[in-house]
Amino acid sequence: MAFAAINSAGMPIAAIEEAFVTEPSLKKRVYDAIGYTPQHAPLFEDLARYTSSLQARAASTSLPIVQPPTDGPAAKKRKIQNGSAGETAQAPVSLKDAPVQFYVQDISFSIPQRKKLTLEVTAGHRYLRARNQATKEVEFGISMDQIRHALCLPVPEKTQKLFNFCIIPEFADGITPPPEGTAASDAMVFTVADGPAKAAFSGSGQQIGNKPGEAAEELIRKILNENMPNTSVVRPNEREFVSTMPEAHRKGEKAYHVKAFRGSKEGYLFLLSTGIIFAFKKPLLFFSFDTIESVSYTSVLQRTFNLNILARPRNGSEEDNQEFEFSMIDQADFGSIDEYIKRHGLQDSSLAEARRAKVYNVNVPKNNDEAAAAETTGAEEESELQKAQRELEDQEDEDEEDYDPGSEGESEGSGSSSDDESEDEFHENGENVSDGDLVKEELGSETEDAGDDDDDE
Repeated sequence: MAFAAINSAGMPIAAIEEAFVTEPSLKKRVYDAIGYTPQHAPLFEDLARYTSSLQARAASTSLPIVQPPTDGPAAKKRKIQNGSAGETAQAPVSLKDAPVQFYVQDISFSIPQRKKLTLEVTAGHRYLRARNQATKEVEFGISMDQIRHALCLPVPEKTQKLFNFCIIPEFADGITPPPEGTAASDAMVFTVADGPAKAAFSGSGQQIGNKPGEAAEELIRKILNENMPNTSVVRPNEREFVSTMPEAHRKGEKAYHVKAFRGSKEGYLFLLSTGIIFAFKKPLLFFSFDTIESVSYTSVLQRTFNLNILARPRNGSEEDNQEFEFSMIDQADFGSIDEYIKRHGLQDSSLAEARRAKVYNVNVPKNNDEAAAAETTGAEEESELQKAQRELEDQEDEDEEDYDPGSEGESEGSGSSSDDESEDEFHENGENVSDGDLVKEELGSETEDAGDDDDDE
């Protein structure tokens, strides 16, 4: 009877809601039967789950297709008209026709379109889709089994607390392109405000998630986790990474991002348990650990540095590697980022050979053999200025080797050179005298000359 009391309070049963979302009258009869015989509730839930599995199987199962003969479109048309196309496959439930099990109105999307739409999760073959609230047409959507990554990230630099859900299907991570001829779904980014859901409903139209203490972000995470077969929603946490600088616009709240630039495009890097994402501008870039070849730090300055990520597409070769540079990251977060890189075993190639500065063999003393080898190997590396300087130095060396002092004895400079040599010899022989002795000698010589003149007279 306890179960009947719970059900009478209006609490829906998820399995029954999903199985009979398109049959409200039958769903009501099931709930009435459970109210009369609560002991049969588990049986009705099992029947509902089985019904849902049959619906999913019918949506995904296809019969063999008989290929038409390759003799032109006219022959193909004739065969269809004659009934030979009776074995055509049963079409799966389309994105637009699948019944709804959950929806939220007035959700702000930023990728792939920037507008307010209704977010829907379908039953049976599960889709996540967006419906235009005015025209009631489905704008875009993703099959739940194609979603590879789902992230719930706090929106930085906003006074109101908001969360961005980033839904990344296969081939939409910005790293791995789709195979040739394959159409890939676009990523989705939509925003949910903190607090109770104001317009969230079950498939039957019953409002949910609006009670005190409930949060729209938690409700959507729960719905997505229940319907995505290949992944679950990932959120930032302190064990992985937290910025040393708190959230600027919400005092006392920790920041799980770092601001960075990719070219001229400003964005945010979030370092998560499954990889690194650069958001929230289009296109999103998500580096899962299995696509990261290495990381490196460049342009490390007093206040900022750059983070380079070398990524390889899934099933790609080394020739397909791409390097993504994120610049102007605050130096205060260098230690936390480096700790994250080391914790996850990502290769740091900051000191790789390709990143070393080139060394040119200019003005380096070397023997003849080394000079010959350097001349052949380093000729292409010389700039025009370096080449001209080298040729000038070689010419000066040749002029010094060919110089002969005797051949230019009649020149104007020969006398001065001889005087210099004589003076050097004079000093070397130790015949130099002090300044006082030189005065005496000069005066003495003049006195002798005067005496000689008197004698002659």
